[in-house]
Amino acid sequence: MLVERYRIEFGRYATAMVGDQDTAEDALQEAFIRAFQSLQSCREPSRFKHWFFRILTNQCHNARARRRTEPLDQHDTPARERADRPMEQDELGRAIEGALNELTAEQREAFVMKHVDGRSYEEIAELLGAGVDALKMRVYRAREVLRKKLEGLNGA
Repeated sequence: MLVERYRIEFGRYATAMVGDQDTAEDALQEAFIRAFQSLQSCREPSRFKHWFFRILTNQCHNARARRRTEPLDQHDTPARERADRPMEQDELGRAIEGALNELTAEQREAFVMKHVDGRSYEEIAELLGAGVDALKMRVYRAREVLRKKLEGLNGA
């Protein structure tokens, strides 16, 4: 029941954090397994979502670290998928992913939660245990890095 309830919401977050859907699905699945195995340590069942979110975030950070140490061809889009997309879209996707990789883990996390998940700063603060002002600064700095990296692409 919990997997059905949270899979889509947290799947979007994991994909944006990791940058690869297959790796994100692995991280999400591993997070659900770890949560199930540690369910007795969730002291406040009413805050399961927040508790699970921390587990997933840790799995995403681990997956990103593993992904950086693997050869690039391990993450290359299969040729049949590339053929279905226009070259410009493929290049833009790589540029965006490259720019996202320039962000610190904290900036990427805050940016994704704000602009991909559409969460309020108050909700992000509750999930991450950070202050709203600090989160606003992380998102601002993330936007600045992304803006600089993506300037000039497709009229951006």
